Amino acid sequence: MPTSNTETQAQESHPGNILMRLLNVHRGEGRALVWAGLYIFSLFLAYYVLRPVRDELGVAGGVRHLPWLFTGTLLAMLAINPLFAAAVRRWSRERFITVTYRFFMLNLLAFIALMTVATGAQLVWVGRAFFIWVSVFNLFVVSVFWSFVVDVFEQEQGKRLFGVLAAGATLGGIAGSVLTLSLVEFIGQQGLLLIAVGLLEVAVRASRGLARHSDVFHSPLQREADNQALGGGIFSGMTHTFRSPRLMGIAGFMLLYSMTSTFLYFQQAAIAENAFSDSAARIAFFAGIDFWVNSLTLALQLFLTGRLIGWLGVGTTLCSLPFISLAGFTCLAAWPTVAVFVVIQVARRVSNFGLARPAREVLFTRVPREDRYKAKNFIDTVVYRIGDQVAGWSYAGLAALGLSMTGVSLVAVPLSALWLMLSLWLGSRNRSQLSAEEI
Repeated sequence: MPTSNTETQAQESHPGNILMRLLNVHRGEGRALVWAGLYIFSLFLAYYVLRPVRDELGVAGGVRHLPWLFTGTLLAMLAINPLFAAAVRRWSRERFITVTYRFFMLNLLAFIALMTVATGAQLVWVGRAFFIWVSVFNLFVVSVFWSFVVDVFEQEQGKRLFGVLAAGATLGGIAGSVLTLSLVEFIGQQGLLLIAVGLLEVAVRASRGLARHSDVFHSPLQREADNQALGGGIFSGMTHTFRSPRLMGIAGFMLLYSMTSTFLYFQQAAIAENAFSDSAARIAFFAGIDFWVNSLTLALQLFLTGRLIGWLGVGTTLCSLPFISLAGFTCLAAWPTVAVFVVIQVARRVSNFGLARPAREVLFTRVPREDRYKAKNFIDTVVYRIGDQVAGWSYAGLAALGLSMTGVSLVAVPLSALWLMLSLWLGSRNRSQLSAEEI
């Protein structure tokens, strides 16, 4: 029986349908998007509960020791990356996601026990180990999420929907910051870690829900392939990256982003060390910055990111972050004040979460499936931490030479210019590939 005009108008005016149109979600995508949103929301909620604890413990151990912690993080990445590749090679994606997240849950329980019994110098070393662990944890669990998502959604869907998913991450960051600000005085560090354990289990359940509801996008043959182990070698993520100009370009983008972010991170840590002497005050300071960054990012991700990527294209959207960085470091060199620093830090992080990150993930929808997991994970973890390593020791060397915020910013200006040119090239490559596929 045909649907009447009245029924059609009622359906279109339903609040859920209005929201779907505002978010640019097409019919049949809603359930998969909800599961993916819950998945990333719970991950970022857990991370933003852990992040202020990590940052406080890093400052408590002395800002001068941070380069060594970045070295330890890189070594941990190099050790874990082949193990991750071996798991991807052997297990289906649902199984290795579950094993990966529950492995990190067991680690958190171990840290809770250590923080409870450790005292004095022991607690300092536990804090340093925790700093390295959270830095590894964040990149791995988020990389696994995006690998799964680019395996589920096609590029056209990614342009529309990845901004919405990034908004889920932002909501998780806001909730995590508020939760930490509200509870840190009452439950302490161990209590926050226990909350993160429960949130990771929510992420596991959400990943299974996404796997069930993503089948509608794929053919029976592709669904069968999705549930198979990927095979390949444990070092294929690295070798494929070095052999592919496209993947090397994405790796260069990540490297330059990481280096410039680390310069700003060290400056932020120095500001916190000088301004606050109390542990809870530093945690609240870091959580407060996270809250405002995430709040400003949310509206951009929900209502503009997908449309901007569609209008401007992936390449132009990618250029937003290096352009803001180039302008920001130039301003910071001219006016090296705390207020200018905060504005630049906020603008960069909003641009990254709201524009550059979703656009970069769209690029991975055009690479082979094995590279979506292995090469992507290598770039998101090892390459990122190599950038941390280079920038961390460079910052220490520049500080030893007596360079202030102005000097460090002047070093970052040409790096940002190189980054902008690389982004333009990546955009050009993506347009060329799409044009070739349409012929």
